[in-house]
Amino acid sequence: MANTNTKEGMMIDVQPLTTEKEIKEMIEALEMGKQNANRNVLLFKIGISTGLRVGDIVKLKVSDVKGKSNFKIREGKTKKERTVHLNAIMADIADYTEGMNEEGYLFPSRKGDSHITTTQAYRVLVQAGELIGRQDIGTHSMRKTFGYHYYKRTKDVVTLMNIFNHSDQSITKRYIGITEEEVADSLKDFRLF
Repeated sequence: MANTNTKEGMMIDVQPLTTEKEIKEMIEALEMGKQNANRNVLLFKIGISTGLRVGDIVKLKVSDVKGKSNFKIREGKTKKERTVHLNAIMADIADYTEGMNEEGYLFPSRKGDSHITTTQAYRVLVQAGELIGRQDIGTHSMRKTFGYHYYKRTKDVVTLMNIFNHSDQSITKRYIGITEEEVADSLKDFRLF
């Protein structure tokens, strides 16, 4: 299933970061990385700001995002075209890409002329998650965090469903963990006597 990652041979159900405090802690944990802290922080910020899958994020070129408030991408998994909006992170992208080759990968690998792998991105996020005491962080956590906060701010599950290219609203709500939360909230003060 799309919301699980494998860790040491075990399936883990990855979760979103549901508070601004958790997001800030995650960014701080990524900044503590000895190598590539700026790269890792921007990867995370793009993930939580756009809802793109990590496989699409790692393949981005500098020219795809530098100086742009939005760009079009054909998503790898669904093959559907989507417009991605970057307004909220344009300054972060500008700082990170200063002096970079426009035709190069946004997240280049140290080995060869390619980009970092989704496995490397996963390791970075898991390690940062562990630093903040979370064992349920993986690459899908970025996409789920975007979806969770988008839904909480807008209550617009139809648009979010379209952004995620899901076929049903219930899939989208389950994916971002809203269903269980809404049920719990609705039953919090439920009494019949």
